[in-house]
Amino acid sequence: MAAPGNSNMEDTSPMKDSAGKTRPVPSPTTAQAEEAIQDAAKGGTNIDTLVGRLVIDQGLATSDEVQHCLEQAKTVREEANQASLVQILVDNQYVTQRQIARLRKIIEAERSGQKIPGFRILGKLGAGAMATVFKANQLSLDRTVAIKVLPRKFSDNPQFIERFYAEGRAAATLNHPNIVQAFDVGKAGEFHYFVMEYVDGRTVYDDIVKQKRFAETDAVEVIMQVAEALQHAHEKGLIHRDVKPKNVMITKDSVVKLADMGLARAVSDKEAAEAEAGKAFGTPYYISPEQIRGERQIGPPADIYSLGATFYHMVTGAVPYEGKNPSAVMHKHLKADLVPPDHVNPKLSGGVSEIIEMMMAKDPTKRYQTCKDLLLDLRAVHKGESPPLAHKDMFGEEDLAAVAAAEVTAESEIQVDQYRSQDVRPWIMSAFVVTLVVAIVSILVNVIQFVQ
Repeated sequence: MAAPGNSNMEDTSPMKDSAGKTRPVPSPTTAQAEEAIQDAAKGGTNIDTLVGRLVIDQGLATSDEVQHCLEQAKTVREEANQASLVQILVDNQYVTQRQIARLRKIIEAERSGQKIPGFRILGKLGAGAMATVFKANQLSLDRTVAIKVLPRKFSDNPQFIERFYAEGRAAATLNHPNIVQAFDVGKAGEFHYFVMEYVDGRTVYDDIVKQKRFAETDAVEVIMQVAEALQHAHEKGLIHRDVKPKNVMITKDSVVKLADMGLARAVSDKEAAEAEAGKAFGTPYYISPEQIRGERQIGPPADIYSLGATFYHMVTGAVPYEGKNPSAVMHKHLKADLVPPDHVNPKLSGGVSEIIEMMMAKDPTKRYQTCKDLLLDLRAVHKGESPPLAHKDMFGEEDLAAVAAAEVTAESEIQVDQYRSQDVRPWIMSAFVVTLVVAIVSILVNVIQFVQ
């Protein structure tokens, strides 16, 4: 196979000069190469032109190799053969099937018309129900970014579009090292897009799949960083509403980033609350009971519940509730008792288990009310101490008071018994001595009378 080349690099293909000596000839510039490709592809297909450009851009083949293949494609077409440029590139061993497979996502993205001025699409990162995410290069700053594009089928849906832009506006108000940074939001042709920080790393979900569960210390460190991100968002008046392992990213430098503010909503947004009343927004395995019920008043404890469910999954390797369908899972969030995480993973410390159970209390008022309180307990267990708030909550304040009072009473009774035993003992001894003396005197008297 020929060595991979790049349109901006010199082509070392030998060529004879006037003296008969070989010398390297530089390949044409990218612009010249693209023009040559377009000329060579005339009579062919647009996909050939696109493939030719991408193969060169990705450094998989030189422009000369691509032009050679395009000429071959043109020749076989004249012979009524439908061989594509891709097949000819592979047949000539300029590229491999695996390399073509990696290019396919880029080709699909560009063919679909998802071109945004100022950006060059590098590949597809993923797709969900609401959007497709691409990796791209921002040409003006020469930096890699992620671009979320709303599917074309939603372009005529005002509700989806408003929700999409709401994500951009929400994310733009947040500036925290543990939150994926928002850069821009806008529209290009038929497509609405949202540009954000590209995170080079993996998700917590990826790690769970790979290693089944996290070590306790590692999990605590990740959850602490997410809690700090949520605290920042909550202080700005925003709740995330979709905290889950797939939305928690870890960079190669072990920095945790909370992603996807797609369901974020201002706590004070009454209009949105009314519109969403009775609807469950979130992911079934991690959703809070109040979100399932579609309550209007959704506050920080909802995010804390979802973070608790994520924490549970991380340290046990299992989701808190299983079910045959989403409805069954959500019903368990509402009604089923939580199996304590340290019962699933006996190696788990009691402190971490107490924190998770408090985070996942079904009654929002029984949970941590703020991430600041949660962080207090997380930092305690991180130092090997008992979580002051969760540990107290496991007993309940009234129970603790009763236990304390019982202990005081017990101690008092023991002390009284001790005092009584110390006070009674001298009287018993005195009575014994007196009785003994009386007995001796009585015996002496009887002896004297008998003698007389």
